[in-house]
Amino acid sequence: MDAKLILWPLFAMFVIVCMVAGTMFRRRVAFYKTNRVHPQKTATSAQMVATMPDSRAPDNFRNLFETPVLFYVAVLLVFTAGFFCTAHLVLAWIFVAARATHSFIHCTSNIVMLRFYAFLTACTALSIMWLMIAYQLATS
Repeated sequence: MDAKLILWPLFAMFVIVCMVAGTMFRRRVAFYKTNRVHPQKTATSAQMVATMPDSRAPDNFRNLFETPVLFYVAVLLVFTAGFFCTAHLVLAWIFVAARATHSFIHCTSNIVMLRFYAFLTACTALSIMWLMIAYQLATS
């Protein structure tokens, strides 16, 4: 199996980030137009929270630069160190699917327990990936 396959989940995460950014942009522009708010009145995060009541998309956008960073590093380490295997690929896709679910829930209904289960699934897949990497490092 081609090791480059492990890079596709990275691209999928990029697509998720772009979709959330697009959602955030559309909602902000609509809010500014509907409520006749000048963008300068929301120049800081504190002003944004005080002015715009719906922070789901911006909150999720920021969240996509937290735990997923560990995913990006893990995938690149698997690829560059030659640790690629089917298990890493499956775990990477589980992580991406769980993060896509998490983003969808966060940007729409925002049901916290559903969002938590998606987050937990992603974190579990990522933790297993890192444990596998540690084992591969120790035994190589």
